[in-house]
Order: sequence, then C-alpha cells, then structure tokens
Amino acid sequence: MTATLPHTGGPAVTEPVYRILLIEDDEDDALLVEELLHDTELRFELTTSTSLADAHAALTARTVDCILLDLHLPDVSGTDAVTTVRAMAPHTAVIVLTGLSEKQAGSEAMAAGAQDYLVKGKVEADLLRRTVRYAVYRSHTERASAEAQSARLRAEENARLERGLLPRPLLDTSAIVVTTRYLPGAEQALLGGDFLDVVEGDGGLLHAVVGDVSGHGPDAAALGVCLRIAWRSLVLAGHRGTDLLHLMERLLVAERGAQPLFATCTLLTLDQKAATATLHLAGHHEPLLTTAEGTREVPAEHGIALGIMPGHRDWPATLIPLPESGALTLYTDGLTEGHNGDADGRLGIEGLLPLINTTPSADPAAHLDSLIRQTRALNAGRHTDDLAVLRLGWESRG
Repeated sequence: MTATLPHTGGPAVTEPVYRILLIEDDEDDALLVEELLHDTELRFELTTSTSLADAHAALTARTVDCILLDLHLPDVSGTDAVTTVRAMAPHTAVIVLTGLSEKQAGSEAMAAGAQDYLVKGKVEADLLRRTVRYAVYRSHTERASAEAQSARLRAEENARLERGLLPRPLLDTSAIVVTTRYLPGAEQALLGGDFLDVVEGDGGLLHAVVGDVSGHGPDAAALGVCLRIAWRSLVLAGHRGTDLLHLMERLLVAERGAQPLFATCTLLTLDQKAATATLHLAGHHEPLLTTAEGTREVPAEHGIALGIMPGHRDWPATLIPLPESGALTLYTDGLTEGHNGDADGRLGIEGLLPLINTTPSADPAAHLDSLIRQTRALNAGRHTDDLAVLRLGWESRG
C-alpha cells in the first residue's frame, strides 16, 4: 500500500478535500488514475492499495470519501469485489474501474452497490471530476437517508416501549396529583428497563411502583414492561406487599431465562383517609417526602432486589405518616448517579436535595423539568442511565 501526498491545487478554495482510496494492482493503471486526478483540479488525498487485504487495512486506519475500485484484484474479482468493499465501508462512495472489453461489468457493479463506473481508457479529467463529486454526494445522501430511517425506527420503538413502561395512571376519584417523567440515558437511545405505574384501588388506596431492571437495551426494556404489566394486574387482583413482590419475582425469574438480570423496585400504598403510606423497598432507595419545611429522604427498612435470591421473601414494610399537604417522590438512580459538576464526584442524594429545595415548586411538572435539566447539566453527558420519576402530591382538604 502506498500513499501520495495530498493534492490541494485548483481554483476553488471552498472545494472539499476528497479522501480517495484507489484499489488497483496494476502500477501503470494506478499512475494513470493519479495523473487524471491531478488534471481534474479536485482537492484530494490519495491512498493506493494493491489488494483487498491492503484496502481493508487502509479503511480501518482512516475514513475515506470515495473508493476507486478495479474489478480484478489478486484476492477478489468481479461483483464480489464490490460487495466486499461495500461491506467494509457501507457509507463510502464506490466507483468501479472496468476494462474496454467488459460491457456488462459496469451495470453489474452498480447493481451490486457501486455508485458509478468508469471504463479504463475512456476517462477524461472532466468526466472523472463529475463522477467523483456526484458519487460522494450520492453516498452522503444515502447515509443521511439511512440515519433518518434509523431515527424513525428508534422513535417508533421508543413509542411502543413507552406504552408499556409509562401507562396512563388508573385513577378514579383520587385527589392525588400524579406527575411522571421518563428519559433514556443517552441521546436518541432506546428506553431502558426503568418502569413506573399508579393505580387507584378500593377504599381510597392509591398504589404506586417505580422499578429498575439491571442492564440496558431491549432485553431489560422487555422485562421492565413485563414487570410493570404484572404489577398492575396483580394489584387489581388484590395482591399487596410481600405477596405481590414474591409473584413479581417469580415472573422475573421465568422471563429472564439464562440472563443474569435482576430488578429493584419501590412499592407504595398511600391511604388518603388515614394519611399514611406503606412502603416496601426491594433493593431500591428511599423515596423523598416534601413538606412545608422542605424535602427529605424517608427512613425505611430495606429488602433484597428481585431475582438476587429467589424465594427469600425479605421485604419488610415501613409505615409513613403523611402531612396534610405534601408530596412523595419515587425515582430511579438515573436522577442521582450522574456527576455533580466535578471531574469525579457523583451528585448523590446529598447533591439532589439542595437542588430540589432551591427549585421553585409551585407547578409540579415545571419543578421536575427544571430539576432534571439541572442534574443533566451538571452531569454533562458523562454518565448515561435511564431516569424515571413519579411524584404524588396532595393538598389539605381542610
């Protein structure tokens, strides 16, 4: 493999520099192509490879805009060369160089994925310049179209997952104001395994769950959807507390198969008449209680995460007295595990509480939005984890 010095001549200073890879084992033909490229007055950087193996090394080492490909190489020939090169550089323009006697080779090469073809011996500088420009433009257009299609598919997948992970609260006459937020950990990422739900039961009881399946990606998301749907079905069937968590764990173990997935979650039953909340923590952190004095963590007993020790059934209950007016906030650790603005420091609950207490809270939705913006600004993209927040607020009826 040999590389020429970049050619940056030409009258148009705004002309881009085309990074060109020539795959040609004939030295004379390679020299002719290089001379033609100089005659085009394109600004270019040329690398020459004499085999597909050399070309693979060149493509691994650097990005190129256009590949000029001879169809007769020592290690591959014909349309196989085109398909192999396209596989190595799927978003790079490929222009095939054919011989005078290969009448069908050009059209076959384009059918195999090349942007264009040129016949050796019949190429002039103007034709080569137009062909390179158009092929690169077409490949850029194809890449943009593929990225747009990928974004659409990702958005559709997120919408399907969101319907499973973020259902509408099932409320009848409750005076509780429910506010939820869910964000994937990374820009344009799929929703992960975090889930939440709220259901109003009999006798003024409001049931809520926030959970987090270990890991990321579609497997964690699918398991999160299963657990969320199971929770709602079991709550409506009358299951509560330890019994409910035991059944959710059985489902998790059955659905995860051989994957080492587990889930943390918080179960909360809010009794509006008695002004109390019953809390079960399965490997999850405590919720936050907001009163007129500010927001603080609720002291609570902890139980083991679902799936860590199946059948252990260690999920003690904690009874929480509630103020006349206030709010309970359940959340996943995407809210606290980001950075706190320092190079190595994490936000943690110690950094989150001051943010909550200094952020205007008259509008619950605006309060959550502002809080999430602040935590993400401090994190600056250094830690990526999904984030789910469920806030239950109430006012005094007196």
